[in-house]
Amino acid sequence: MGIFDKIKNAIFGGAAKAAPQPTAEPLKPAAPVSASAASTPAATPAPAAPPSAAPATAAPTAAAPASAGPVDIEPILDAAVKKSGQKLDWRRSIVDLMKALDLDSSLTARKELAEELGYTGEKNGSPEMNIWLHKALMKRLKENGGKVPADLLD
Repeated sequence: MGIFDKIKNAIFGGAAKAAPQPTAEPLKPAAPVSASAASTPAATPAPAAPPSAAPATAAPTAAAPASAGPVDIEPILDAAVKKSGQKLDWRRSIVDLMKALDLDSSLTARKELAEELGYTGEKNGSPEMNIWLHKALMKRLKENGGKVPADLLD
């Protein structure tokens, strides 16, 4: 697993844990089944079968909304910074972002991330490299289903 995947999993995995499970979802599939059963009066024994099938189909439907929309990275990273107990500026620093996620932020790790994201400059930990990495990471997170604050995108 590459560095980008570790970052993405740390952020998006946190979103899956924090996502509330809808409680009203199982009721929605049951209503159309009852309505269709009511529209066919001759099928009196049929209503017994669809209600038993409705809970089985409702479970996957209930899980789908949690992963369907974009993952808002801002509250996840803010919470990670708070949990770390450190003063970290993930919005401007690739090192701080990685620290907030409790990932290796060493030059070696950032060189690997630079390779993965296609950085062509000198991989020496310069401010230029780190700024590029942060911008490229934000762009890649957006491309992979993340909701990134507009001020962090070029």
